Amino acid sequence: MSALLDIRELSRHYPVRNSPWPWGKSVSLRAVDGVSLRLPAGKTLGLVGESGCGKSTTARMVLGLLPASGGQVLFEGQPVPSVRGPRWRALRQRMQMVYQNPLDALDRRLRVQDQVAEPLTIFRQGSMAERNERARAMMASVGLTPHLMTRYPHELSGGQRQRVVLARALILGPSLLVCDEPVSALDMSIQAQVINLLQDIQERRQVAYLFISHDLKVVRQVSHEVAVMYLGRIVEQGAAEDLFRRPAHPYTQALVSAVPSPWRSAGLPRIVLQGDPPRPGALSAGCAFHSRCAQAMPSCRVVRPELQPIAPGRTAACHLLARA
Repeated sequence: MSALLDIRELSRHYPVRNSPWPWGKSVSLRAVDGVSLRLPAGKTLGLVGESGCGKSTTARMVLGLLPASGGQVLFEGQPVPSVRGPRWRALRQRMQMVYQNPLDALDRRLRVQDQVAEPLTIFRQGSMAERNERARAMMASVGLTPHLMTRYPHELSGGQRQRVVLARALILGPSLLVCDEPVSALDMSIQAQVINLLQDIQERRQVAYLFISHDLKVVRQVSHEVAVMYLGRIVEQGAAEDLFRRPAHPYTQALVSAVPSPWRSAGLPRIVLQGDPPRPGALSAGCAFHSRCAQAMPSCRVVRPELQPIAPGRTAACHLLARA
C-alpha cells in the first residue's frame, strides 16, 4: 500500500551547553533521532511514549512547522518544504493539526463560526457568503447545532470547543490530520464522543490520522498501527491489536502492563520501571533504555540496537529479540 505520509530518517538536534559556565562545551540533544514512519491514506498511526520522548517535535516537523536537522518528510509524494513559502502553504491545505487544548487553539475574541471559516479566508476560497455557508455546513457535520455558531469559545463546553477545532481543521478538505493529544483535556464521557466522531470522520472522508497520545486505551481503539517512541527513537512498531496483545520490547511491555485492560495478556505482570530516563544530551553509545531494563545484557550498554523485523508486520529495536 502506497504511503500518504512517508517519514525518512527524520532528526531534530539542539545544541545545549553541558556546563553552567559560559565557556562550557556544547553537546547535541537529540530530540528526534532517525525516525522513519509510513502512514497510508485513510488509516491511523498511533505514536506513543513518555513525555519528552519527541512525539510532538516529530509532529511539528511533519507539518513543516519546525525545520529538521536531517531526514525527509514526503507528503503525497512531495517533500514538505523546510521554508514557509508558496509550496509549503499549498501543502498545508492538505495537512492540518488538532491541538491538545481547544481553548488555547481558539481566539477568544472571535465567534466560532468566523474561526471555522478563517482558513477559507486565508486561502481566498469563495465569497464571504459562501465561506459562511461552508462553515455552517462543516459545523453541523461535526455535531454543532446552529445556535452555537455565533457564540464565543468561552461560552462552549470542552467537547464543543474540540468539535469547533475539528471543523476548522477539516474545512479545507485535508487528507491528513495530526492529532496531538486531542482528547486528553476532556473528561471521559466527552472523550468517547470525540473519539467516535474522529472515527466517523475517517470513515466518511478517508482522512488519515497521525494520532499522538499518552492514553494507550484510546490509541488502541483508534489506531490501525502503533509506533512506540523512547528518547527520540522508535523502539517497536506493528499492528495495534498485535502490539498490545503481544508487546515485544521491554519498554512496550512496561507501558502496556501499566494499563488495566482486558486485551492485556494474563501472563504479563505489572512492570515498574526503575529510575528516570537518561538525559538526552548524555546518552551512551548503547541502547538508551538499558539503564531501566531489568533484562539488559552487557552488549546493551555499548551497541545500539536497530529496528529489525521480529514477526510479519512487526519491528523492534532490542538485542534480546535479536538473540531470540
